[in-house]
Amino acid sequence: MKCYLIFIALFISSSVALDCQQVDGRLKQIDVSLGQVFGVNSNDNIYTRYGSTWVQLPGALKHITIGPAGVWGVNKDNQIYKIVAGQWVNVPGLLKQIDAGGDEFVSGANMVDGIFCMGRQATMAFRNAQTPTAWEQLPGALKYYSCGPNGCWGVNSANQIFIMKGVTPTACKGSQQWQNIPGSLAMIEVGTDGSVYGVNADGNVFRRDGITDSNPAGTDWTQINICGKIKHVSYDLGQLWVIKDDDSIWTCS
Repeated sequence: MKCYLIFIALFISSSVALDCQQVDGRLKQIDVSLGQVFGVNSNDNIYTRYGSTWVQLPGALKHITIGPAGVWGVNKDNQIYKIVAGQWVNVPGLLKQIDAGGDEFVSGANMVDGIFCMGRQATMAFRNAQTPTAWEQLPGALKYYSCGPNGCWGVNSANQIFIMKGVTPTACKGSQQWQNIPGSLAMIEVGTDGSVYGVNADGNVFRRDGITDSNPAGTDWTQINICGKIKHVSYDLGQLWVIKDDDSIWTCS
């Protein structure tokens, strides 16, 4: 099956059509980075993509992430796990959503929308429950938080969008000054290359344009028209991975 999407750039007249194709399987959440694909389904089963095949991994998670910091996830009880030497290892702390897209550091939001990150040294050194962890809390409240090379982006319970600048592997809290970005999104994901995509409450997909090292906040949003209602997206290596409200999986390039 195919589905066509069109980039409609706000405030400009140009548009670009991309080709979307359905991928086998069903997932409720997906994350892609560094050429790898991970996801979880409605039963919290965990999968990774090898070539054209889904391979189930042991364990159960409601949210999974892959990035420079490795493979991490959280389960239905908000317990945190990291893959160490091929095995899931419990990490002290509680989060409902986690992101490994930062420069070898992790971040996420907890059950009451508290925002946390753990710097590179503690993140990469973690091996077992006895390894010291150093979660740092950021000011404010977000329900979804995602990081990349040019900063960290998040959305709050009112679907307002924010960016945290000045984030580094050794200072994952950044400037601790939030910049509100015009727009409304229910979830947001930052790619390893710094690209930013999100989904609004109506299931529409948007891309942030104009992001540079000197302007991490970018300039404007481009709406991506995809047939059907979307609930989750992730971008890597020129492909946008899309999960629709029926849990079907699509790739667009």
